[in-house]
Amino acid sequence: MGDGGKELIRQAAELLKKYFGYDTFRKGQEELILAILSGQDVLGIMPTGSGKSLCYQIPALVMPGITLVVSPLISLMKDQVTALNQAGVHAAWLNSSLTPNQYARALFYAEQGRYKIIYVAPERLLTDSFLRFASRADISMVAVDESHCASQWGQDFRPGYLKIPDFIRLLPRRPVVSAFTATAARKVQEDIQVILRLRQPKVVLTGFDRENLYFEVRHPKKKKADLLEIVERHKGESGIIYCSTRKTVEEIHQFLFAGGCPAARYHAGLSDAERAGNQEDFVYDRLPVMVATNAFGMGIDKSNVRYVIHYNMPKDLESYYQEAGRAGRDGEPAECILLYGKKDVAPAQMFIESSPREDLDDVQRLTILERERERLKKMQYYCLTKDCLRAYILDYFGDQASDHCGNCSGCLNEYEEIDVTEACQAVLSCVWESRQRYGASVILDALKGRSTAKTVQYRLDHLPQFGALERWDMGLLEQAVNFLAVEGYLDITTDRYPILRLSRKGREFMEEPCLLTMKKQIVKQTMKNGAAGGKRSAGFGAGAAGVNAGGVLLDDLAGEQNALFLRLKELRMQIAREEQVPAYIVFNDKTLVQMALRQPATKAQLLEISGVGTRKLEKYGDRFLEVLNGTD
Repeated sequence: MGDGGKELIRQAAELLKKYFGYDTFRKGQEELILAILSGQDVLGIMPTGSGKSLCYQIPALVMPGITLVVSPLISLMKDQVTALNQAGVHAAWLNSSLTPNQYARALFYAEQGRYKIIYVAPERLLTDSFLRFASRADISMVAVDESHCASQWGQDFRPGYLKIPDFIRLLPRRPVVSAFTATAARKVQEDIQVILRLRQPKVVLTGFDRENLYFEVRHPKKKKADLLEIVERHKGESGIIYCSTRKTVEEIHQFLFAGGCPAARYHAGLSDAERAGNQEDFVYDRLPVMVATNAFGMGIDKSNVRYVIHYNMPKDLESYYQEAGRAGRDGEPAECILLYGKKDVAPAQMFIESSPREDLDDVQRLTILERERERLKKMQYYCLTKDCLRAYILDYFGDQASDHCGNCSGCLNEYEEIDVTEACQAVLSCVWESRQRYGASVILDALKGRSTAKTVQYRLDHLPQFGALERWDMGLLEQAVNFLAVEGYLDITTDRYPILRLSRKGREFMEEPCLLTMKKQIVKQTMKNGAAGGKRSAGFGAGAAGVNAGGVLLDDLAGEQNALFLRLKELRMQIAREEQVPAYIVFNDKTLVQMALRQPATKAQLLEISGVGTRKLEKYGDRFLEVLNGTD
């Protein structure tokens, strides 16, 4: 790095501390910021919670003129703009939530140079009023957030993103173009560069791993019992429960309410006012639990979410990892638990088949449909694998990983290897002899020798394999089918009625059989640092053990430090109410924990705490020092 680069990074570091309170950059941030400030296009692929937004917000403060941030959701824009304004950065959003008068006023202020950063929906870029503004404004950068939306391979394809290059082409001067996303497989990364017409971009992939997150898949017989166990273990802590349908959200919300658990709910069937109020209750920590469909969460930068539960299987791994990644954004330990059931597959299939695609032609619709079916299959296999879950996720996104992370249920459960060659041969033979027409339940009934209505109707009772596995346990046979699917011997179609079909690997095995062994769990499922098996250790977010969201056991704090932490939280909540912002936007829990531990007595000492910047020191320093010095 030359002297010019060092100077640019020095300026960026000063702004990082002044406005955001951090002393050092995270992995990948400095590299991306320097490239942007040097006038180079960039593509940043960084996991949720890794600080992507700072990669364009910091350059926006250094560069002359305005930075436009193209963002897909109103809630995302609102949260980002609120946090920026609170930090002392003038920012605004332009979207459909504004009345015509508000929108015109915002554009007027933008033309006057009042805002350094403006968030805008992609569909608004080519409107006459915005183009008039853009043609006169000094636009130094166009930052494309959630840039995977530009790709038809992406899980949230949005046709409006395809218009971004047309907008840039109409500007008097081409600005720097930066693109960022958290969940993009290799093909999506390539699409982003081509579709957005990035010019020799600096591509920074920091890796998709979130080491602080614990991943677990459960196959409970009674989902609600498992759900209640997790929520009660995290009593008083912030958590999100995702459900696949509005009906399930209502059912689970009522179930928790009846059990004495305070929770909010969020889905598209509620009024705008109720959704906004419920989201506010959760974000402001008035209600610790949010039960929601996938409509909730985008742009919610709540740092102290200690667990995310998926009550139903999502439709793809991109969605799952993005939603699960809303846990532990403060970098402290958090849990991501998926409660899988066979019945989860049908709603996911129905959602894929019924998704509106009016803006696409027939070829595009068919292409996207097939890709979504394939992603659903990969999601289902994640729920069925007994190997390392983190390795499965990282491999899906093209990231390198070891086969044993030590922080997921696949690694922490105990297994024995059993020989399933006989069962696998019988399953594959039965599927082939029945002309690959039926699903798993029908095939297994035939192998067990059950004369059900379907096995008789389809004449499967005449097959050589009928009753071949009569003595095998049905549960073990179901695991064998799952094993064959995950290992690539069987394909499970993602049609309305899932059908078993032999893959090329399965046909090769039929021609030349070999020994097949499968993992069989031999003990009750356990979790690292505390779960159904009862393990627990300091640093894990278990409310029953008295853990705060900073990852520090309250029991490990001295009595005075504990009391001080609680007084600091009370002051933070008071300020949040006064300024009508979420508490974490004032300071996050991790910052308050450090205050309680180190007990700074002066402004200079307070400024050394991570999360305390110059701007927030000016606004809140005296009030927090009063509490810290015992003079409040």
